[in-house]
Amino acid sequence: MGEGTTGTGTTGAETAGTGADGTETAGADGTAHGLRCELLGPLRALRDGVEIPLGPPKQRAVLAVLLLQEGRSISYDGLVEAVWGGAPPVHVRNLVQKYVSGLRRALGDGAELVWTGSGYRLTGVRADDLLRRRALVDEARAARDAGDLRRAGELAGRAEALWRGEFAEGLQAPYLAAERLRWAEKRLTVLEARLAGQIELGRPFEYVHELVRLVAAHPLRERLVELLMLALCRAGRPADALTAYEAARRRLAEAMGTDPGPALRSLHARILRQDPALLPTPPVAVG
Repeated sequence: MGEGTTGTGTTGAETAGTGADGTETAGADGTAHGLRCELLGPLRALRDGVEIPLGPPKQRAVLAVLLLQEGRSISYDGLVEAVWGGAPPVHVRNLVQKYVSGLRRALGDGAELVWTGSGYRLTGVRADDLLRRRALVDEARAARDAGDLRRAGELAGRAEALWRGEFAEGLQAPYLAAERLRWAEKRLTVLEARLAGQIELGRPFEYVHELVRLVAAHPLRERLVELLMLALCRAGRPADALTAYEAARRRLAEAMGTDPGPALRSLHARILRQDPALLPTPPVAVG
């Protein structure tokens, strides 16, 4: 269930934020002042649980880009490129100054947005949900490696529950658009690992419908088809698993001119030869 960082590096701030029990903890950068930001959905900032108005969309995009630097500075040119791309408006320098000033007022005490001489740096506030999710995913991976699939599934489910929509939903900026795609992939990878673990625990009936929905939403993602086929077999429905394979094969041929990959072909062959390992298994008893 492991995954990388936000793509811009990590800092010691990851050791703070929210504890494993869901309670907030103080960090070395002094963020235990009731101010937090979230990016797993529409960007929002909250102080003591109350949402803070963050101004116009481009100002919010500037904040999102700064949060993703995790306390490092970003140059003026880098910030402009991240928010406006290669064709910024004529008065972009004035806009950057205006938005930076607006964010300083909006975030207030606790956050510090400064010009370092080489770039803008935001400290004292973090994307808490990203850090919390990263910690949960790391714990889930460790639990899975230790053979505790039930605990791994619980932790992965808690990580999934942090999502409120698409990453930085609604904000238009080239850098954020790329990050949105990357985080969508990370989300699916963790979801696939969670579902694989649940199937291994002998609970295929509960997840067949979820997998059908996911395959419909991501019709060319072979891992989801593989999990659906496996769940159907474990639920005593091998004929439906073969039908799911054939549908995926047609989609891949029509969209990409390719055949299914080795993993999907191998599972298909195992179903055809009635591999006993694919037979329904009783659920793992709760300890």
